Amino acid sequence: MKEKVEKVLAQIRPNLQADGGDVELVGVKAGVVTVKLTGACGGCPMATMTLKNGIERVLKEEIPEVKQVVAV
Repeated sequence: MKEKVEKVLAQIRPNLQADGGDVELVGVKAGVVTVKLTGACGGCPMATMTLKNGIERVLKEEIPEVKQVVAV
């Protein structure tokens, strides 16, 4: 499943990088994907919205086994 998540994050990553940010996969366990937002995304007040409405939404659409995405 980790490989599937990496493939989806690779599709999302250019959008984040266009705004000066990025996302790193920390781990996948029992349907919970842990990521780290870096660059401009790390300190952005909209980071939670990006995480839930962007990254989590796309991962759940592409990989039904994903239950939640959390940032560390």
